[in-house]
Amino acid sequence: MIRAEGKALNHNIETFTNFENFFDSSPDLLCVAGYDGYFKRINPAVSKLLGYTEEELKSKPINDFVYFDDKNTTNVARNELRKKIPLFNFENRYLTKNGSVVWLLWTSLPIDNDQLVYAIAKNITYKKEIEHERNIHIADLTKINEDYKQLTYTSAHDLRSPVNNLLSVFELLDFSKITDSETLDLISILKITSIGLKQTLNDYVAVLDKKNDQLAKIEKLNLNDSLQEVLASIKSLIQNSQTKINIDFSNFEIINFNKTYLKSIFLNLITNAIKYGKLDKSPIISITTLQTNNVKQLIIKDNGIGFDMDKVKDKVFGLHQKFNKNTDSYGIGLYLVYSHITSLGGHITLESKLNEGAKFIITFPD
Repeated sequence: MIRAEGKALNHNIETFTNFENFFDSSPDLLCVAGYDGYFKRINPAVSKLLGYTEEELKSKPINDFVYFDDKNTTNVARNELRKKIPLFNFENRYLTKNGSVVWLLWTSLPIDNDQLVYAIAKNITYKKEIEHERNIHIADLTKINEDYKQLTYTSAHDLRSPVNNLLSVFELLDFSKITDSETLDLISILKITSIGLKQTLNDYVAVLDKKNDQLAKIEKLNLNDSLQEVLASIKSLIQNSQTKINIDFSNFEIINFNKTYLKSIFLNLITNAIKYGKLDKSPIISITTLQTNNVKQLIIKDNGIGFDMDKVKDKVFGLHQKFNKNTDSYGIGLYLVYSHITSLGGHITLESKLNEGAKFIITFPD
């Protein structure tokens, strides 16, 4: 009996010795703290990292060693522990004796009966430094990207002025005084090219505006007022193409939307309908509204060449998606229309058959 008790005692002593060895040799920071906010026991890793002796660390409240900006959050965490709530993945900073800052990641378990907290911490300073450097690099790259976008926007925007001036010259030319047919052809080519360049610049500026304007202003708008502004801006295009436009806003005329986006939708869908009209027929465009159970829809229908829906499928509203051989097609207009509508919570669908026109149905957000 005495021999068995001796073996048990030796086993307990050996277990305790092994625990002491583990506690003292662990590279992680191991400590026992009291509910009074003082260290009761620490392993050598704590002193080694913080630079204080064990006596110095036990002589002051733990919060005295915590980095100033983290004292409040550390106090809140300590109060949670006193409520018997374990602490996992808690991060805070400590000041070492030489004044440097170290980041620690804590796991702490309260033992209420003993009024003690058993805690283990890992030094994550290196990880935090890498994270900080990464954030600096991201900020730098973001700044470079913003500068590049601004340069691109400015370049595209500024180029529109000389192009507009060039087009004004064409308007001032008296073609009746030019008798050479070859010269007339060249001037015509220059004018068409200038018009195409202007449209391209307008489209790219609009795309950049879309990407830069993430919070579009919503206001109460009159559909007919916005439409008439657009029609006035393309009056010559409508007249020269002999386009007929039928308008019916009898179901509703007022909508909550972004004014710039609405005008862009009208402009792109109307000019597309004219551009892709049939060669043997003048374009006819129908613009109407429909309201069913508080759902408001704008419907724009044309009699143009239409789409082969089996081929275009869900690509029709993609950026730079082109479905015909027109040299002045850049695949931007429908992308802008789709982006304007979906960014504000609405949606758009297309019904079309080849050579039977296209019908765009825009459903506005609630």
